[in-house]
Amino acid sequence: MRPIKLGMKNWLFFGAEGAGHHAAAIYTLVENCKAQGLPVERYLKELLSVLPGVNDPEIIASLTPARVANARRPESARYAA
Repeated sequence: MRPIKLGMKNWLFFGAEGAGHHAAAIYTLVENCKAQGLPVERYLKELLSVLPGVNDPEIIASLTPARVANARRPESARYAA
């Protein structure tokens, strides 16, 4: 949250009416990557290389940071509390 608050003055005007919503979606994606322990740049590169050719909602849902991180965890760590 701190980086977002620090940049608020710079982001007062995004240049387009819907740009704030797009920025919020990107920040949410980046923060979810961090929360799941995924390298953000690597995740975004993989996502942007796969996403343009995908139309299936189930495949798109499988590309969320939580599902990607869960798929990469060892089986024994997935169910540990």
